[in-house]
Amino acid sequence: MIAQGAIPVIPRGVRLHRDAVRDRWVLLAPEKTIALDEIGHAILSRIDGRTDFTTLIDRLAEDYAAPREQIAPDVSGFIAALAERRILEVA
Repeated sequence: MIAQGAIPVIPRGVRLHRDAVRDRWVLLAPEKTIALDEIGHAILSRIDGRTDFTTLIDRLAEDYAAPREQIAPDVSGFIAALAERRILEVA
């Protein structure tokens, strides 16, 4: 679980990229490419290294008209899984 005040960061060498050939967003990391669905892209496109987890959840809940308490565990799990794979950092 990600702490409410934690700040997710996309580290150096990792970036979001629009794959024009496959018409989808991917996350490029050293020697890895991860295909993203719409929700994965929505989460990662809001990670700027300054916005904390609480604000990230609030913005997603507002943009998607979804209950905060419903999306928070899913977003936390997504970020934690990427952090475990060292594709994201959590400060």
